[in-house]
Amino acid sequence: MGLHPGHAHGHSHGPRPPDTPHGDRRLIFAIAVNVLLTVAQIVGGVFSGSLALVADAIHNLSDAAALAIALIARRIARHPADSNHTYGHGRAEMIGAVFNLSWLIFIGLFLVFEAVERFFNPQPIEGWTVVVIAVVALIIDTVTAMLTYRMAKTSMNIRAAFIHNLSDALASVGVIVGGTLIILYEWLFVDALVTIVIAVYILGHAVIEIPKAIHILMQGVPEGLDIADVTTAMQEVAGVHDIHHVHIWHIDEHRRSLEAHVMINPVDMNRMEEIKAALKSQLAERFAIGHSTLEFEIPDRDGSSLGPDASGH
Repeated sequence: MGLHPGHAHGHSHGPRPPDTPHGDRRLIFAIAVNVLLTVAQIVGGVFSGSLALVADAIHNLSDAAALAIALIARRIARHPADSNHTYGHGRAEMIGAVFNLSWLIFIGLFLVFEAVERFFNPQPIEGWTVVVIAVVALIIDTVTAMLTYRMAKTSMNIRAAFIHNLSDALASVGVIVGGTLIILYEWLFVDALVTIVIAVYILGHAVIEIPKAIHILMQGVPEGLDIADVTTAMQEVAGVHDIHHVHIWHIDEHRRSLEAHVMINPVDMNRMEEIKAALKSQLAERFAIGHSTLEFEIPDRDGSSLGPDASGH
């Protein structure tokens, strides 16, 4: 592997989940359907006077934009590592996720403002128009969610889009209920109330998801991992005297990386490759860390380390 005696570096960054053009076609179809639905809802909302329907249309448009950005990010993420991006381009999807979620927060706050204003200035609404278009929206949102369900299991971007579409389906149910109440009882305030519910759902989702994407971009320790547990497991490998200067982070959403200094006794220097292999196996099997850089050192008489980089820098 071209290693000098004090340094062990694995060049396999670990596998990425399947990412095929078939998935891209699903996204393109979902984008087209959401755009058509958005146009229909905006037209219906304007003619009926329903703010809730317009709110749902804006959310659908944001879903189409999120899917488009996710599609672009997926394609960028497929590009292999190069001299300028030695870890590859996988984090493009995280950048797309942060952009999409930030935009959703803005939309959610805007809808809350508009709904509060509508509470004080209720407008006449054509209830049947709202109900009919919301039923169509519910059908299309359900179909779109089904298109992205499988991909949502392995991608934060697609999972966010899936949850958005699912929330749209729930919002459409709310619009149907609100429109029906307006038809039966002329409760105009229900339109603003449904809008607030939709906005709160959008904000809740964005606030929950965005820290996860930022955590990865900030090279945070992967969720569910504890550096102390990883260090202890590494120290259990036969021949390891001590482990220090441990750093763990995400290369992208699916791949984890680690670097650490490994102290071994001088008598075990001829076993360095064996120890390295055991450590990498431990990291991969127990903690799903597929990429690791291990700096090997030997202790001095006073207990400090001697090696190519004993300072830890």
